[in-house]
Amino acid sequence: MYKTTGDVMQGFSKEHTVPYLLQTGDLAMACAMSESVQPLLMSFGRVTTDPDQLAVMMSLQAGGCAEDRGREAELQSIAALRARNPEEAEDAIIRQKRYYALAAERYFKGWRHFKAYYGDPETEECPDFDEDLDEFIYLAGLLSGLQALNAEIQSTAPIGVPKNVGSVAARATSCLDNEKWWGAPMGLRATVWAMIPGAQPEGEDAFERLDASDALGEAAGVRISHVFHVIAAWNKGDMERVRAVIRRHAEAIEKRPPADGWVLVDQLATHNILAISDKLWMENTGHRTPMGGLGTFWDDEAPTGEVIDLDSLL
Repeated sequence: MYKTTGDVMQGFSKEHTVPYLLQTGDLAMACAMSESVQPLLMSFGRVTTDPDQLAVMMSLQAGGCAEDRGREAELQSIAALRARNPEEAEDAIIRQKRYYALAAERYFKGWRHFKAYYGDPETEECPDFDEDLDEFIYLAGLLSGLQALNAEIQSTAPIGVPKNVGSVAARATSCLDNEKWWGAPMGLRATVWAMIPGAQPEGEDAFERLDASDALGEAAGVRISHVFHVIAAWNKGDMERVRAVIRRHAEAIEKRPPADGWVLVDQLATHNILAISDKLWMENTGHRTPMGGLGTFWDDEAPTGEVIDLDSLL
């Protein structure tokens, strides 16, 4: 009975739960689900085959939940430093590192499930995909590996993530159609080129590739490439480019709604872009990005034009 139940749960999750989740835009709900349901789903591996493919998605999302809490702690540390409260700032930094360590463990768990299901991309050829969802989860697995490394670095704790995981993930993106997947495979690859010294092939330009990937994502209504672009620019210390990508993202989401069936992915991109914007705003003003202010900055010139007498409207 348990085996049958486990097989049914795995099949239902892949055929209905994951697609349903991808077409919703409630990131908080997706976060809560991934953290609460994953232990139940994974426990069926004790009585039937391990749900490795589904675990890739759930570990990636759960890692993002922990990373979000790390970002919140980082904002609190910045605010405390501005308020000249070093003890509060130090406590927030410690919490930030703990959350990033948890995020790294979750992302790395997703990477291990990815390799268990698809094979090790470092030693094996591209897998045969049965359907689009299989390809998407493959992309999610590559992102899990890259995120595991990034989160481990942020935590300053030794989690055990292989240092070559970024390069391995970058090479494995060639298994996916870049145009079909909104420029994300090339965006991930170019980000690794920009972040790892010596990784960029001769004759390539990481940021030209990122610009091209951004255009594909904007046309498709899935702007995840913007996240890769802003991470690469931040790593290079190019704050002007960071701000330009944030502005570009804000303009893009105003011009075109998210693609049907991939709303959650696009919302996740906006969520991550907003997190970068919030950090910039907090560092420079002491508060986050104002409501409705994504794509604007504290030092923007005030718009000029006709002054409206508000009293006349009352």
